[in-house]
Amino acid sequence: MQRRHFISLAAAGLAGCAITAPQPSSQEADGAVRRIAFGSCIDQTKPQPIWDTVLADKPDLFIFGGDNVYASDQPWSAAKLAQAYALQDEVPGLVRLRETVPHMAIWDDHDYGLNDGGAEFGHKNGSKAAFLRFWQIPPGDPRRAREGLYYSAMFGKEGKRVQVILLDTRWFRSALKPSDERGKPGKERYLPDADPAKTMLGEAQWGWLKEQLRQPAELRLLVSGVQVVVEGHGWERWGNFPLERQRLYRLIADTQAQGVVFLSGDRHIGALYREATGTPYPFYELTSSGITHPWRDAVEAGPNRLGELFTQQHYGVVDIDWSAATIRLALKDIRGAVQRSQLIRFNELKAK
Repeated sequence: MQRRHFISLAAAGLAGCAITAPQPSSQEADGAVRRIAFGSCIDQTKPQPIWDTVLADKPDLFIFGGDNVYASDQPWSAAKLAQAYALQDEVPGLVRLRETVPHMAIWDDHDYGLNDGGAEFGHKNGSKAAFLRFWQIPPGDPRRAREGLYYSAMFGKEGKRVQVILLDTRWFRSALKPSDERGKPGKERYLPDADPAKTMLGEAQWGWLKEQLRQPAELRLLVSGVQVVVEGHGWERWGNFPLERQRLYRLIADTQAQGVVFLSGDRHIGALYREATGTPYPFYELTSSGITHPWRDAVEAGPNRLGELFTQQHYGVVDIDWSAATIRLALKDIRGAVQRSQLIRFNELKAK
């Protein structure tokens, strides 16, 4: 049964304007967003009790960071993807969240349709059509008229603006370079590829991102399915294309975009990272990837990780204290207890 009245950003008409949907108490009359929850890796066949915890946390916005269903077994079929979405549409906690909390969504490989897939996936138009139906993206939305699913929205008034940028790291992405020592720590699946012809975002999305970063905002959450600043492993990450990651860092510097924080998923772990080499100011990243099935025995190097991996079910939270000019990135477990956190001052997120 397809349920109605889901409060997506698009359905509520929230892109670029004040939030008008029913709001939790943390969002006051000034329209400012104060708590944003985030998560990824949601297997429709597995229990999802964590939604009750998320709802009790009363976020002003929830960001679905990818792998929102699992339908990447080959051969791919539209019917299998439709069935995956139908099962997800019957999860009570998820239904309540979608009915009561404004939300945004981007895909990753398993709802895109091919494990670790990129531009080569031949059924991406079918996957996109299913995504647009499930998330009830309305007619006239720019995602319907262009390739890929990249999207952005702005919340709050001057002085308290939060820009959320959803990057599509699947539709345009070039083929990855396979590991020459598959399974070896640091080379698990892929190797860095400095081929200048390779792309992560594609030229159309790069041009769009430049325009988004030029918009004034106090805080910008750049959501990438795959990890961005992270070092120390050979799974999917922006480091697979080091020139593309340098381009991203340079673009943020050139546009003088302050307040950038990265949110990522994909890895079935939770972790916090900080990178200050080759960046205009320190870049922080929150990876939250364990709504249903975290990688419980994950062990990997983390040269720019802040603390240890968290390998139990969890979701991510961005808490914004506008009066103190700080944000706190956190990972919370299924009970809502904070397991990892990092306090960041807004003045850290500016070029000196």
